[in-house]
Amino acid sequence: MPSLDITQLGNPVLRAQAATLTSVQIELSAPFFESLKQIMGKYQGVGIAAPQVGQSIRAFIVASRPNERYPHAPLMEPTVMLNPELLWQSDEMEKDWEGCLSIPGIRAKVSRHKRIQVRYQTESGKVIETEFDGFIARIFQHELDHLNGIVFLDRADKLDVVTESEYQKLMGIRQ
Repeated sequence: MPSLDITQLGNPVLRAQAATLTSVQIELSAPFFESLKQIMGKYQGVGIAAPQVGQSIRAFIVASRPNERYPHAPLMEPTVMLNPELLWQSDEMEKDWEGCLSIPGIRAKVSRHKRIQVRYQTESGKVIETEFDGFIARIFQHELDHLNGIVFLDRADKLDVVTESEYQKLMGIRQ
């Protein structure tokens, strides 16, 4: 399994439209998805998209869990989502803090749809349709943006951008 590095803002892959995976590519990509899970855990991410490790393919992982970066995150099993689609979104929006492994040291408040309906394929090729709300919906939308060449700062009001240390003070995580 190759070791992966986080692609940083400025790398063109983060601004590219990611390619759809074929069934053959899905079958051959199991080691890549395992590496993606490992690097996400190493950096305490709650999600990670393939472009964030330099691979312009329509794949990401959603893995909400409490950690140092997101102490109040709900717990869910890491879920690999391939060729994901947003089918429906609520009119109700929610503005909350986001960060990104590809943009270290920065947090910003971003408005996202509070509830969404999605479709994606699993690693075995099975098609799943489900709904997410709250923080999980936020992660899905954030990672889907990565597949479309969008980063969270593109959606933030410039007055709502802070450094990681200021965010931690604001949230009472560290003094």
